[in-house]
Amino acid sequence: MESEQGAAAPKRGKVIGVTIAAALGGLLFGFDTAVINGANEAIREEFSLDPAVLGFVVAVTLLGCAAGAWFAGQLADLWGRKKVMVLAAILFVASSLGAGLAFAAWDLMIWRFIGGLAIGTASVIAPAYIAEVAPARMRGALGSLQQLAITSGIFLALLSDAFLADSAGSAMDQFWLGLPAWRWMLLVGVIPAAVYGGLSLGIPESPQYLLRVGRVDEARRVIVNVIGSRNPDARIKDIQDSFEREDKSSFRELRGPMLGLQPILWVGMAVAALQQLVGINAIFYYSNTLWQSVGFSEKDSFTTSVITAIINVALTFVAIFFVDKVGRTKLLLIGSVGMFLGLLAAAISFSQASGSGDNISLPAPWGAVALVGANVFVIFFAATWGPVMWVVLGEIFPNRIRSMALGLTAMVNWIFNFIVTLLFPILSAAVGLGYVYGGFALFAALSFWFVKTAMPDVSGRELEDKGKLIKA
Repeated sequence: MESEQGAAAPKRGKVIGVTIAAALGGLLFGFDTAVINGANEAIREEFSLDPAVLGFVVAVTLLGCAAGAWFAGQLADLWGRKKVMVLAAILFVASSLGAGLAFAAWDLMIWRFIGGLAIGTASVIAPAYIAEVAPARMRGALGSLQQLAITSGIFLALLSDAFLADSAGSAMDQFWLGLPAWRWMLLVGVIPAAVYGGLSLGIPESPQYLLRVGRVDEARRVIVNVIGSRNPDARIKDIQDSFEREDKSSFRELRGPMLGLQPILWVGMAVAALQQLVGINAIFYYSNTLWQSVGFSEKDSFTTSVITAIINVALTFVAIFFVDKVGRTKLLLIGSVGMFLGLLAAAISFSQASGSGDNISLPAPWGAVALVGANVFVIFFAATWGPVMWVVLGEIFPNRIRSMALGLTAMVNWIFNFIVTLLFPILSAAVGLGYVYGGFALFAALSFWFVKTAMPDVSGRELEDKGKLIKA
């Protein structure tokens, strides 16, 4: 195997450029999942929805995400990474137009489901592509750009929501062309989707895919011109050997001795599930509704949500800086402790709430404690579990099953995202926010135990290194 010392310095500008282009799928991932936040209350009023139906309108995207994630890995092996990125961009455009012009709740659900297909596809293809073009010593930082793009997308969505609501007067008030502001919140997603599609056409194909389909000369050019290898033939041999005589991946490759699956798949699925079970998206999908329910005005709720999104973006740089220096496992453990403390503070605060329905209030000083606790949680999530999970999923699977394994684990991530998103408003009304946030804190504690006992650290190893895999 070509050693790290024997490798040429990567073409830093090129590899960063193609990584950013691929990671723009993450920006759309964040934008399209979070943009509904500012429109929630307006959609509820527009279509006269009860909490359960509103929860499904928000969460149906995540069913599409699960389906898109499942099929993306298979399509990536059949068509190549680039073509799947372009498909995702087309779906993003269609979803933004359809959702923004929806005439009924069921129509809105269909278009949000289509948007979910695009998001799920992007959530698989970006980390797979980045892991395959990034040199080992830069892979953690470059893989973290996916999460930076996601958090930037969330921030841009909440910022545009706040701008449109403030410019129109409220999310329900008319804005450009006589359409209410909440519709423009959904329509503006067309712009980043078109940019993503254009950039996807200009990046090189992954060398792993090119070698899988026999395009050796093209793979060599990518390895030399993007990755910067001094010995591209050795790297090509490493990749080809890693396929282990398999012409293409198939579902049978995922089978193993642990309840029918390979042990590494269970680790990936557990990490993917825990990232959602700590409740991060309860904050980003429902934060405006949440803060209004405990006494914030609509304007203050938008402002608070934007500040939280800024924190989310800023702290992602911490992960980019430390993920290759500190290691994946240590960052996840630190994150679990910080998330637990923040969620515990929020749970205790919300347990002090009085009133019910839309008339909940938090007595002093518990409103401030809840706000601080929620943002402490976001700080530790953004610096650790948010980006590091995608880095880990992009690199722990062997080459021959990476696309399909990523599809499976991303699907699990989206299914648990769906469950949390759907149940959050229902459980909040039924048992109260204190118990809901207490449950999130429990999963943060479980995430610490899981990482400590079962999570391998794969920092700094080439994708072809079998030593990183968990032994059965």
